[in-house]
This record gives sequence, structure tokens and C-alpha cells, in this order.
Amino acid sequence: MARTRKPHPLLDRAAYVAARTVSTAITCFDPDGNAEIAGLLGRWLSRIDKRHRETARSNLRLAFPDWSEERVDRVAVHTFEHLVLLAVEALQTPRVITPYTWRKRIDTDGIGPALKVLTSGRPSILVTGHLGNWEIVGYTLGLLGFPIAAVARPLDNAHINRWLLDVRERTGMRIVNKFEAMVRLQKIVEDGGSVAFIADQNAGDRGLFVPFFGRLASHYKSIGMLAIKNRCPIVCGYAWRVSDRFRFELGISDVIEPEEWESQPDPMLYITARYSRAIEGMIRPRPEQYFWMHRRWKSRPRHEKQGKPFPDRLRESLSQLPWMSEEALSAVVSDSEALAVAQPA
Repeated sequence: MARTRKPHPLLDRAAYVAARTVSTAITCFDPDGNAEIAGLLGRWLSRIDKRHRETARSNLRLAFPDWSEERVDRVAVHTFEHLVLLAVEALQTPRVITPYTWRKRIDTDGIGPALKVLTSGRPSILVTGHLGNWEIVGYTLGLLGFPIAAVARPLDNAHINRWLLDVRERTGMRIVNKFEAMVRLQKIVEDGGSVAFIADQNAGDRGLFVPFFGRLASHYKSIGMLAIKNRCPIVCGYAWRVSDRFRFELGISDVIEPEEWESQPDPMLYITARYSRAIEGMIRPRPEQYFWMHRRWKSRPRHEKQGKPFPDRLRESLSQLPWMSEEALSAVVSDSEALAVAQPA
């Protein structure tokens, strides 16, 4: 399945022309002046999109239970401003960040561990979240001579999809269709390449549930499966926006080597829980740059939906994670059992 709706030739063409017109207009602006415009549009959007604003507030309360309501509201609005700014930056990136200018815009001092992996000759997996400007990670690595294959869902509008693919692949990054990802990614890894995932999306009821900000969240199993099958190191990285300028700081929050999970009783759960923890670590210093509108905890594990106690096997597996304290595990279990009790009979 490659599309979710039937194409509408005239409407799709009109939308494409409109998008290109807006893009042309945006590229005329000073890239360092985007924040003020994005702030105005973001605040306006947060007022009219009450549903996503409330989702963001609810997620922030869960992730930061010690925050005041004033801080929750403030960061929720900042999230809308950030997303508008992200859209503007995506259109300006090919013009602003080039082989001749990227050093002025991107601080790469923190990506040493990633470069060590990428120059080792081994296949590798890069993991990030919907934080900062995640597109800048692959774009910059492509400029540095490290082509990355990233998974993305194709847009329904074929004209816009082709245009954005060209923008995203301009520095050598390859975009892999989500619906044929595993076959193509396996071939890339077998050939010694590097693949990238945005790994903080809700994976549905059949996903693997591990903690994310203290609550079980559904994660895709594909990252762990690909890593285990091919013994790929996993690099967890980010691109934070620096102040209000078109500048970014690239960094690495964790590198997971095969030797580390191979010694664990449950390698799949270990890999998934560890990269989830790494993404959480990326978010905490810059929560205003995260996509809090996403219903990250929408899917729930079977025991919660059935109103059953926390499974002993899952409790044991989580307790064996090297970083899991008794206090943190107790909080995860208590939260899950409270949700199970809250399920309708």
C-alpha cells in the first residue's frame, strides 16, 4: 500500500503550485529572521487548534509531573511555534546550508562518536526523535560524505512528494518508502550502509512496550530486529536548534554496540528500552523543541486493556535493565496498574 487516498489530478496539481509559490516566497526572507514570524503563526495556530494543544498539554503533564500549569501552557505554545519554524526551515535548508556555508550554521563538535562508527566500515543504524530539526541530521551527514538511508511515509500528493524527495535527497540522503522499508533497508545494511529511523512514533498495539518518560509506550520492533540480525551499532543523535537563529547543534546521546545487547537476557527489549531512554535524554534539555502533539502513549499493552495485573515476565525483564532503579520500576508498574484499573469492564 503506497497511498491512502485516490489522487485528484487538478487539486493535487493546484496544491503543488501553491506549495512551490509559498516556498519561493519564504526563501526570499532572511533565514535568521524566521523565528519572529513563526512565533506569531505558531501562537495563532495554538489558539485555533484546541485538540492538538490539549494533547500537547496532557503529554507534558505526564512527562514532567512536577511542572506548574503555567509552564505546561508555555511550552505547549512553544511547540506550535517550533513546528511552524521547522516547516519554514525545511524549505530554506537547501539554499542556506551548502558545502560552503554549513560550518557557519551547524556545530558538529558533539558528533565524534557517530563519526567513529560511520568511518569504521561497519553498517550502522541511526536513531533520533521528533526533536529539534531532525531533517538536519541526515542532511548534514550527507554533506560530510556519509549518505544515510532514511525511512519516510510517501505523501498522498505525488507532485509534492517528488519535489520534497528531491530536496531531502540533494546531499546524498536516500529516502526509503515506509511500505517497503524492511526489504530495502536489509539490502542497504548488507552492503555496509547506514540507515536512519525517527524512532519515537507510536507503533500500535502490537509494538514492544518499554518505558518512555516513566510510562509504557509502544515501539517498533524493526530497529531491534535489524540490529540483532546484522550486528549493527545504533547511534542515537539529535539536532537542537540554537537560540532563534538558523543554527543547529548536532550531538550524540548514546551509542549502543552489539556486544552490549548480546550479553543481555532479552536483547530486543534491551535495545528498544535503551534507545527510548536515549531519545528521552535528548528531549529533556529542550522540551520546547519536541513534537508533543503526537499521541505517543495512545496504544496500550494487552494487560492494561484487559484490566490485568502487571505481567511478572515484563517486570522481570525491565528490572534487568542496567539503568533501571527499583524506584523507577515501581513508578512504571504503578502507572500501568492505575491505567489497567481505569479500563472499562
